[in-house]
Amino acid sequence: SIQDKNALHLYSINGKYLGSETLKEEVSDMCVTSEYIVMGSLQGFLSIRDLYSLSLSISPLAMRLPIHCISVTKEYSHILVGLEDGKLIIVGVGKPAEV
Repeated sequence: SIQDKNALHLYSINGKYLGSETLKEEVSDMCVTSEYIVMGSLQGFLSIRDLYSLSLSISPLAMRLPIHCISVTKEYSHILVGLEDGKLIIVGVGKPAEV
């Protein structure tokens, strides 16, 4: 965060700059999977971005409270979101029939 601007930068494993994306929210936690970046913000939004293009995969989900921690289950079937008030929100991943 520089001068109230937040950005996500992507580099290759060899250190080559691949791109960046300006963010509207202040990131409080993130979790990287094989294909996605799952981010939580202090403004209470859960965002899922493509790991390679950094574009949003879905529109951000409002949690209404600041997000303190994010975790993705081993099978990538659920996202666990810890909120400021101590609640744990479990978000199912995939199509409704799969969840």
